Amino acid sequence: MLDSDTLSFYLKILPLFKIDSYLLEYGFVLISVITYCELLNGLLFKDARAQLNRFEQFVQLNQVLPKNNQVIGHNDVLIGATAIEHDLILITNNTNHFARIPDLSIDNWVG
Repeated sequence: MLDSDTLSFYLKILPLFKIDSYLLEYGFVLISVITYCELLNGLLFKDARAQLNRFEQFVQLNQVLPKNNQVIGHNDVLIGATAIEHDLILITNNTNHFARIPDLSIDNWVG
């Protein structure tokens, strides 16, 4: 899993042979949702459009989807991960969406 600082160097089009060779061997690299948010906010703040475009392409190419090919939103992953980490039940009306996160306990108090 890549941290923000390493991915930042990669997005500046600096040669990072290890990332490229890892991509060639495995076809993807992992970043956390927190890394995603940190980089996105930083690039938007700096108005670094070329890096932002490269980052969006990187995320699209390396996106890991659940087996049923249904995307889980980044913010929802953060919410779900927090509930899992603290062994909490997530109360949500969006049960179909959050049910895609393995090991997440959910309950619906609305419907």
